[in-house]
Amino acid sequence: MKSKILGDKKIKVIHSYPIWLPQTQTWMYNQVRYLTDDIESHIVCERTDNLDQFWLPNIHCLNDHAPKWRSFWDKGLRKLKLRRHLGFLVEVAKSEEASILHSHFGQVGWANLEAARQSGLKHIVTFYGEDVNCYPQNPLWHKRFQQLFDEVNLILCEGSFMAQCIVNLGCPAEKVKVHHLGVNLEQIKFKPRVWNPNETLRVLIAASFREKKGIPYGLEALGKLQQKVHLEITIIGDARSGDKISQAEKKRILETIDKFDLCSKTRLLGYQPHKNFCEQAYKNHVFLSPSVTAEDGDTEGGAPVSIIENIATGMPVISTTHCDIPEVSKNSVQNLLAPERDVDGLVAMFNWLINYPDQWKKMLEAGREYLEQEYDARKQGQRLANIYQSIIY
Repeated sequence: MKSKILGDKKIKVIHSYPIWLPQTQTWMYNQVRYLTDDIESHIVCERTDNLDQFWLPNIHCLNDHAPKWRSFWDKGLRKLKLRRHLGFLVEVAKSEEASILHSHFGQVGWANLEAARQSGLKHIVTFYGEDVNCYPQNPLWHKRFQQLFDEVNLILCEGSFMAQCIVNLGCPAEKVKVHHLGVNLEQIKFKPRVWNPNETLRVLIAASFREKKGIPYGLEALGKLQQKVHLEITIIGDARSGDKISQAEKKRILETIDKFDLCSKTRLLGYQPHKNFCEQAYKNHVFLSPSVTAEDGDTEGGAPVSIIENIATGMPVISTTHCDIPEVSKNSVQNLLAPERDVDGLVAMFNWLINYPDQWKKMLEAGREYLEQEYDARKQGQRLANIYQSIIY
């Protein structure tokens, strides 16, 4: 698909993120992958990971494509705080004659301010979550973001809730634009779930083990629900290696499973490739994603892409009124959203599903229809291309 541009010249865009690409960031891959043919993307990173899943043309990796001395020099200057950005990024931008720098996450955007100036690039920064709520709690980062908001051309974010948060941080409203994260609806087949009250209710949870995911609250709700219906619980996700906070959350999750005697009903699959996540989705009846605001202020910022993908498959999603989750599910006939940390509220959402299985189909069709309008990866790729054009021409 091609978008309308002046002449036949492609717009060259540098996408900047330190690692291309963590296994949990399929949504970033889709942003670049589904851009229109008249956008030429170049990814600049320090190192690569999971390229078997996330390979794209024009990946410029400092560790792989620069001499070792160049890599040490670039990283050393930043470690000594003599420079914030990668000089390698500026070199790629100039050699490829790029027009736009697209920094992913606010902290990356701030680090890249000088790179954008040196390269003469228009600068777009997408905020995703922790950069909206965690970083600004530090007065130093709050000040840095004011500098970012002054110099950047445009801030993108997932939904209207996050957009208002960014404006509240001090960004001029005219610089903030909502751009929904797209999912590949062509590959996600719509198979509306059907559940018979005489069969086991299979529930899927898929998330990194972080406090904001609210997994213990979801498990507690399932612990109460098991008195009413036979359950089978599948959990995809794990704690980050070496991350004490994440490991503590894993301990809390395991303790909750044990406390409510859910061990025999629960499968812990750990991290899985996105393909396996999709396969598991179709084997379950309900997706549970009870996000909360963490004690340190961390939030989803927008909405987990896993919610979008599972709605797309035709699975009911039980979640919370957290950040932009209501925006993703607002067109459903029945919004299965409970207040944050409201275990009884989550149980009530399950009870609705159990009591009205005949109403699932209408709800699921409405959810898929809304996603096709607002979250289709190809349409969002066209819309992102239009955004790039709007700041060039």
